[in-house]
Amino acid sequence: MSKFPEHIAIEKSHPTAVLDWHDRFGDRTLIVDGKQIVDVITLLRDSFGYNMLVDLTAVDYFPRRPRFEVVYHFLNVDSHARLRVKVQLEESHPHIASIISLYPIADWLEREAWDMFGIKFDGHTNMKRLLLYESFEGHPLRKDYPKTKRQPLIGPQN
Repeated sequence: MSKFPEHIAIEKSHPTAVLDWHDRFGDRTLIVDGKQIVDVITLLRDSFGYNMLVDLTAVDYFPRRPRFEVVYHFLNVDSHARLRVKVQLEESHPHIASIISLYPIADWLEREAWDMFGIKFDGHTNMKRLLLYESFEGHPLRKDYPKTKRQPLIGPQN
């Protein structure tokens, strides 16, 4: 299995950024150090033409450690190349830098990951619930979220 061009370029400019990678089934995936995510994504956008953030989501692997992964899906609109970038986060500090400055659509996607998983995106200027109401307690896509949990009642806001 040989490294793909994006992987080689990232290793040259940010030698400690790529923690792991694979291209199984044609799915090119980089697992990146979260502290360097903005630098890596900037390089992918500016040098490799990944000009579309298709999706940003999260996965809860409870009880595995690290517990969370933030998963970015990128597309180069001209060449139709796709790339997946993953960042693993510990349960004790589920924070990662926001990429809104690179891809404005990340605004809603990061808010959704916050709402459902409780992952905070540092530098996000409007980190509030997107799908649930503000007084909702917890993050329902976490695997340890109790399915019978009662939520505060809300009524019309006058």
